[in-house]
Amino acid sequence: MADSKPLRTLDGDPVAVEALLRDVFGIVVDEAIRKGTNASEKVCEWKEPEELKQLLDLELQSQGESRERILERCRAVIHYSVKTGHPRFFNQLFSGLDPHALAGRIITESLNTSQYTYEIAPVFVLMEEEVLKKLRALVGWNTGDGVFCPGGSISNMYAINLARFQRYPDCKQRGLRALPPLALFTSKECHYSITKGAAFLGLGTDSVRVVKADERGKMIPEDLERQISLAEAEGSVPFLVSATSGTTVLGAFDPLDAIADVCQRHGLWLHVDAAWGGSVLLSRTHRHLLDGIQRADSVAWNPHKLLAAGLQCSALLLRDTSNLLKRCHGSQASYLFQQDKFYNVALDTGDKVVQCGRRVDCLKLWLMWKAQGGQGLEWRIDQAFALTRYLVEEIKKREGFELVMEVAPVLKERMVKKGTMMIGYQPHGTRANFFRMVVANPILVQADIDFLLGELERLGQDL
Repeated sequence: MADSKPLRTLDGDPVAVEALLRDVFGIVVDEAIRKGTNASEKVCEWKEPEELKQLLDLELQSQGESRERILERCRAVIHYSVKTGHPRFFNQLFSGLDPHALAGRIITESLNTSQYTYEIAPVFVLMEEEVLKKLRALVGWNTGDGVFCPGGSISNMYAINLARFQRYPDCKQRGLRALPPLALFTSKECHYSITKGAAFLGLGTDSVRVVKADERGKMIPEDLERQISLAEAEGSVPFLVSATSGTTVLGAFDPLDAIADVCQRHGLWLHVDAAWGGSVLLSRTHRHLLDGIQRADSVAWNPHKLLAAGLQCSALLLRDTSNLLKRCHGSQASYLFQQDKFYNVALDTGDKVVQCGRRVDCLKLWLMWKAQGGQGLEWRIDQAFALTRYLVEEIKKREGFELVMEVAPVLKERMVKKGTMMIGYQPHGTRANFFRMVVANPILVQADIDFLLGELERLGQDL
């Protein structure tokens, strides 16, 4: 990078500000969007940590740098980052780059507001409620409550906290002293945030009772009954069951109706972690996988995953109409939530959450939905299922492929260093490491699936 006169600040110089941002947006379009979604480009330009530190020159200095150098740094940051919008990126449950959602994210960042009061975020307070209303309707609720959270893990933790507060409201003031030993139930295929949430909320990881799953990864309701009886016999008080619609590794959908029957018999809060699978509700063909979800007390749903709304976009939806969120989390901070404002203070939603500042996560989903319509989003879900079926059939046709492979770590290293694609792997029970195929990117076509299989063959031909 060539030295030039340092640019200390752009404050007070709107022409320079606009020129800089236009150049930065040009780099973003060129590097992150055009190249980052082009199948002929690399998914990543892999470098070892020490080399990457040197290439990026990460150390922060006392003196500012020139506009030219800043632009070079922007380009380098994108160049050496993983392109999660790339059609060969299968590594995480999020992928793809929706242009309308990205436009929403750019507007969100530009406005830089906080989603806690109507006076500071009038557009987004109304927008969030409309989006949450639409998501609740898809679950099957005409009324209810909800909030966008910073990720599915926090949505799940909120559900645990709300279920505890509903049963033992004194715990908000008296803490753990107000509680007997509690027990919550989830399958062995659940997301790890359930155990993390129990630890974070002071319940302890021992309070999480693990329910058996069948060979497809679905919770077994009969074992749920057994675990509840066992917990009661040991002196614990059951209070919540967390079912999963779309498990992290196997993509399994728990039998919600049968689980809801168990919860109803025992008076337990039913939470459904549908962070991955919630978007299937948009598909008339596949929404049966979530039959019974309308019987849940709370649902976590991440549109940033299967809908490609962009990180982060996670909704916690509640059937409750008693203002439980605010009663559980509210602290009535007088400098924010004055009750004598000139507008309806019910629009100040900030006391529903444990955060103070809260980013706007509804605009990207709202704008994408406006552009695509429910029909366009339904097509994305159906296309993901269709490509998954295609992948399975193609694997069955090819010699040397199994649905579980022992060479995953070696192939992962080779593909990442070559930059051709990226797929996640993990063990599962007694199975060795295997590739977890995530088919969600809306720009995927069958040719990308064919490339994936062919590239695995090429990378592993000597193994």
